[in-house]
Amino acid sequence: MNKGQLTRQAVLDEAARVASRVGLGGLTIGSLATQTGLSKSGLFAHFNAKESLQVQVLDHAATRFRVHVVEPVLAAPRGAPRLRALFEHWLTWVSSGLPGGCVFIAAGNELDDQPGLVRDTLVRIQRDWMTTIERVVQGAVAEGHLAAGTDSAQFAQDLYGVLLAYSLTSRLLGDPDSEAHARRAFDALLRGAR
Repeated sequence: MNKGQLTRQAVLDEAARVASRVGLGGLTIGSLATQTGLSKSGLFAHFNAKESLQVQVLDHAATRFRVHVVEPVLAAPRGAPRLRALFEHWLTWVSSGLPGGCVFIAAGNELDDQPGLVRDTLVRIQRDWMTTIERVVQGAVAEGHLAAGTDSAQFAQDLYGVLLAYSLTSRLLGDPDSEAHARRAFDALLRGAR
């Protein structure tokens, strides 16, 4: 990467950290200039508008998610081991990916009723992730680790619910047992699908 690309990556890293704490709506070119020590005009040259910045932050976070969660999951053995790897990597992402928590969970709450390009970007990212979960579940069915009639879409939704509950109970409620509860809920999902 050249210097401009490295700067852009550093700015997007900081923007994702800020968005995880204040939401995409609270992320502005002005506030990002203050956080990074760069000029507003320099940042405007990179992002042009707040909406473009928000879309690029989501795409950047999706790339980080792919590197830290999806790629290691796909490297795990197919079937139940891959499904467990998916849970473990995703749990780590939700708990320690960004200082304000998962930017996708925060953005989902923020954008669920706000039509436009930013929401469309988030929907695309989340649909891709749900499809990935479903494929991992289907692989576990094909390997005989889950029952033949397992509904992969239902399993994906239920698993997402476990991670949403974990995010809420660990971050907002500060429940010291939230991780243990999430692990038990995941194990119950697996048992129910065997």
